[in-house]
Amino acid sequence: MNEALLWTDGRYFLQALQQLTDPWKLMRIGEDSPVEIWISDNLPKDAAVGIDPWCISVDTAHRWEHVFLKNKQNLIQLSQNLVDEVWKDRPALEIRPVVIHPIEFAGRLVEEKLKDLREKLAQEKASGIIFTALDEVAWLYNIRGDDVAYSPVVHAFAIVTLASAFLYVDDRKISAEVRSYVSENGIEIRDYGSVESDVVSLASGKLGISFSPEDSRNDIQIEDVNENGPKGKKNLIWVDPATCCFALFSKLSSDQIVLQQSPLALAKALKNPVELDGLRKAHIRDGAAVVQYLIWLDNQMQEIYGAPGYFFEPEGKHKRKYSETTKLTEVSVSDMLESFRAKKEHFRGLSFPTISSVGPNAAVIHYSPDSKSCSELDVDKIYLFDSGAQYQDGTTDITRTVHFGIPSTHEKACYTAVLKGHIALDSAKFPNGTNGHALDILARIPLWKDGLDYRHGTGHGIGSYLNVHEGPHLISFRPQARNVALQASMTVTDEPGYYEDGNFGIRLENVLIVKEADTKFNFGDKGYLSFEHITWAPYQKKLMDLTMLTPEEIEWVDTYHSTCREVLASYMNEREITWLIRATEPIRV
Repeated sequence: MNEALLWTDGRYFLQALQQLTDPWKLMRIGEDSPVEIWISDNLPKDAAVGIDPWCISVDTAHRWEHVFLKNKQNLIQLSQNLVDEVWKDRPALEIRPVVIHPIEFAGRLVEEKLKDLREKLAQEKASGIIFTALDEVAWLYNIRGDDVAYSPVVHAFAIVTLASAFLYVDDRKISAEVRSYVSENGIEIRDYGSVESDVVSLASGKLGISFSPEDSRNDIQIEDVNENGPKGKKNLIWVDPATCCFALFSKLSSDQIVLQQSPLALAKALKNPVELDGLRKAHIRDGAAVVQYLIWLDNQMQEIYGAPGYFFEPEGKHKRKYSETTKLTEVSVSDMLESFRAKKEHFRGLSFPTISSVGPNAAVIHYSPDSKSCSELDVDKIYLFDSGAQYQDGTTDITRTVHFGIPSTHEKACYTAVLKGHIALDSAKFPNGTNGHALDILARIPLWKDGLDYRHGTGHGIGSYLNVHEGPHLISFRPQARNVALQASMTVTDEPGYYEDGNFGIRLENVLIVKEADTKFNFGDKGYLSFEHITWAPYQKKLMDLTMLTPEEIEWVDTYHSTCREVLASYMNEREITWLIRATEPIRV
């Protein structure tokens, strides 16, 4: 009743300090007490702690319950979300259609995915599984939608049993074509709100009991199946504790749950050849858009502000060429970047709000410019843009940092340290079984040498026309990065950075595909892995301190730039090719 606290991680510390007003207090995850510890220590014994169980995962609820137990505090599932109660001007729900994701982009049929899933259910002696992660539902059924900004997913649940498959969705979103499609794939459409009662039916073995061993959609060898699952066995239900909401989990008895990671998490992360091919093509088109944007921005900075430009570092002060009414802002330039992307084949929208940030704003890691308050571009300050798009054949995510004036010696040193870490991770070779926690240090060592660091992970998975952040793997200092080893055909980003509060921020990001490595030896017969980068846009040589780069790192940049020129040229006009050639010329030491 007397305090208001916000917990967030290092990506948002600076932003929170800028945006929180009294009486809010910032609680830094990793530095201050975790939310459950603070609650336990600051509320009286026997206190009731309310949650919306639809918004809390099983893992989170269990962790909180464990901590609250020592003070006999109780976790209470609220029937109404209190934020909803006070959100008086909430926009009405829009009805957006479910669309089919064609096999030419998906690469695998729904029946194949369901067959693999049911084999995993049988292995775990489970008769059914509940899916609440929207990207898993979309991936499994090869459907997409527009219910969540920047992510092509549908507000839906799914339940799959050994015999049946269900899609819980607002019926108004289903066209005749989609209805026919899901029916042909053995999927039954149910009302979105009926998932709760159906989980109860699933728990009692009353949902999806029409299984026949001769069912053409299921080749699983089960000796005997009845309403309680495999004969003589408890009706086990598979639940992913990290993604399943506590509300549905609470409908199951504790002795009938297989509590482990969703089998779709890894299956979705391991991209099939069609998805990999689509991602490569999408990133080439996206790289062309980014380069065209840089060319446009370089020209505008020179024309409007008299900037030295992307390439030059002349002595003396620049002089503004146009009146104060002609200007570039963080929002106006990011809108132009989107327009370049929108012209590319298969474009479906952005994959997240573009981070377009100048000077001090670039130090806010997930800065989101607002048209009413954003900054004007400045010749004397670093400009960082982190952006991506949704294409029907792939999702993209790229960050580049540039300077159109005269960068300081310090800015160059910091940029080069970030670039060295970026190259080190990209160039890594490592044995099968290596996780992202072990690799994270590679991107940080060049920064650590100067006592610098960054407060975010180094890499995340990326979807195939799905969420721009995708697990279950990641490259990070966070403990969960130990949970899943990197495997061939996974995607992951490479994005080290450095952020100086009140001054500037630097980040460089490419998307990588994990691939089998060609090594001279194969110690322990483990097999080795490496990375293939699929993002294409030059690094600004003007921001590099060449004395800090090794011959091997210079060769890496030159090779990368040579390939950039090769793969992007066909998308460029004559003027753009001239700029690209100049941006990708070999480094001269």
